[in-house]
Amino acid sequence: MKKLVLLLAVIFGIGGMSCIYGKNKIYELKSPNGNIEVTVNVGKEVKYSVKHNNTVVITDSGISMDLNDGTKLGLSGKVKNVENKTVDEVLKADFYKKKEVRNSYNELIINFKGNYKLTFRAFDDGVAYRFSTSFKNPIIIKKENVNYCFDDDYVAYIPYVNARKGDGDFLEQQFFTSFESQYTVDSISKMDSERIAFTPLLICLKDGKKVVIVESDLEDYPGTFFRKGKGNSLEAVQSTYPKYEEQGGHNMLQMVVKERESFIAKVKGTRDFPWRAMVISVNDAELMNNDMVYKLASPSRLKDVSWIKPGKVAWDWWNSWNLQDVGFDAGVNNETYKYYIDFASKNGIEYVILDEGWAINKEADLFAVVPEIDLKELVEYAKERNVGLVLWAGYVAIDRDMKKVCEYYSDMGIKGFKVDFMDRDDQKVVDFYYRMAEMAAKYHLFIDFHGAYKPTGLSRTYPNVLNFEGVYGLEQSKWDNELHQVDYECMVPYIRMVAGNLDYTQGAMDNATRSMFKAIYDNPMSQGTRCRQLAEYVIFESPFNMLCDSPTKYMKNQECVDFIASVPTVWDETMALDGQLGEYAVIARRMGGTWYIGAITNWEPRTITIDLTKIDAKSSEFTAYVDGEYADKEATDYTVIKDINELNKDKKEASMKSGALINVVTKNKAEKNDKKKDKTITLDLKSGGGAVIILNK
Repeated sequence: MKKLVLLLAVIFGIGGMSCIYGKNKIYELKSPNGNIEVTVNVGKEVKYSVKHNNTVVITDSGISMDLNDGTKLGLSGKVKNVENKTVDEVLKADFYKKKEVRNSYNELIINFKGNYKLTFRAFDDGVAYRFSTSFKNPIIIKKENVNYCFDDDYVAYIPYVNARKGDGDFLEQQFFTSFESQYTVDSISKMDSERIAFTPLLICLKDGKKVVIVESDLEDYPGTFFRKGKGNSLEAVQSTYPKYEEQGGHNMLQMVVKERESFIAKVKGTRDFPWRAMVISVNDAELMNNDMVYKLASPSRLKDVSWIKPGKVAWDWWNSWNLQDVGFDAGVNNETYKYYIDFASKNGIEYVILDEGWAINKEADLFAVVPEIDLKELVEYAKERNVGLVLWAGYVAIDRDMKKVCEYYSDMGIKGFKVDFMDRDDQKVVDFYYRMAEMAAKYHLFIDFHGAYKPTGLSRTYPNVLNFEGVYGLEQSKWDNELHQVDYECMVPYIRMVAGNLDYTQGAMDNATRSMFKAIYDNPMSQGTRCRQLAEYVIFESPFNMLCDSPTKYMKNQECVDFIASVPTVWDETMALDGQLGEYAVIARRMGGTWYIGAITNWEPRTITIDLTKIDAKSSEFTAYVDGEYADKEATDYTVIKDINELNKDKKEASMKSGALINVVTKNKAEKNDKKKDKTITLDLKSGGGAVIILNK
């Protein structure tokens, strides 16, 4: 690991300076490239503002924290001293979208009298700050005041919590949420002040710039929602600590809060609090390859990660165990899961998951297995075929005896758990995530958190946490006839994916045009083309990636299965090639010597030109999966093209054949005595379409 750290415990340091105006002290901090400037104003209260060159990102926004004993951190604070630090290092990343992460920033630490400090970091792509305290005894946090004030009435992409007003406290009702929402696009002034939204949340600034609000290192502390504040501002809302809970909710697998305390957290007196961060982009594509949340998270606490094996998993629940012509009654039973295991083994799929149904319904007991399932037999059957088994588990069922469950099923040979239905992010539930990750790691089990809040860096701290849901995923197509999935999928890479990986569960083989889509629970379909589904294995980041459809449907589409089985789930390198928020996205990812390029568009058909020189693609050997000529009428229509040279021979014929891969243009450039080939590929994406290109060096 290369690392350069310069620490100056002085008021004036690299990347920062201070001035005194009247009774206020002004501190300035710049990003390493100088484009971002943070101004911190310490007076009766602490406020900070951020500029990106000549663009105002936020105006003076207040920062403070109220303790239960009346102490107010950040109000009328007296500065003890100031430190400046410059860091430039390369972080080794486990099971991520790249093998290494460049972590370069300038830091300003303001130490206050009264045992607390504020730390600001300025990166080339954003800004973050956090509180830290050093009290001897535990403290109770009544409220943390987090605000983002804007200089104009900007358009925002708002993931409001899905909740309907009913009897009782509407705010409390909103705290019980699965964090699965589409985006409402509206100006800040038109936001519903009674509704709260979770992060990431995007604001469109001037000059085409964007800012995405995120948080990181959320440990032993509640997550943060936002609602409309005064003027053009957003103000934080955090759920208070549960005072009384009852078991209930989905199949008795959740804890429902009946009464809350008046404070948000009880914590150790000496600790760092979560990072409040904003990601700033000049162009939209930059957002698709951002590492802010990962960089700010606590480093890995696992010394050995060699036992963690990311991969694909054959999934039962989305396709409702629908097997055809199998000679037995398909459902939650050993015959069905042996069929899934055989399918996975034949196609090199690493895992099979037993989703909800293998344990007796409403018992919330993971040792109460339904009589149709013999887990030990299935584990041995899968092991003989080089397939690992993963178990679905409800929140209450696994938390009631976490150690016993992990030890028992690890000894049996289970590889991991999909943990579901937490549906909260107050301090008590956030603590569960960390306890679950730590206990699972102790017994060499990986975790997929479903029914979960957005990722906040936990996968760096505990790399055995491979996935988070917190996304309006493909499962919604089973019941939502008002689905806007195609448009939403062109927003996810720019907003939700900024926070980290996601359990989107793509891979549908029944694909529908806009007019043909219907929500059918037991026989679901996806919106958009077949190639869109394939492209999402490249576009979406997911170390533990589902094959959502039925094995019998996949067997009728072996060419697609071969691609899905071969595409990596973690990467050596990621590059965002092109895109526009809500319109289209083009991402390239490399594993070893092979590049995968994924492209998707919204319902607008679109022509996209990809410059291959950006990814140093030196070989013309490639495979392209492209929308077929009739994909705008029959969404399953696609074409596979194997040889780029064949296209060069007869571009007209190739265009007629695919309707998608229009041309390959080769230009020769002379630079001194060297000649370089500059290659571009032009794709014609159908409505709701997609494409994948695979290039081998």
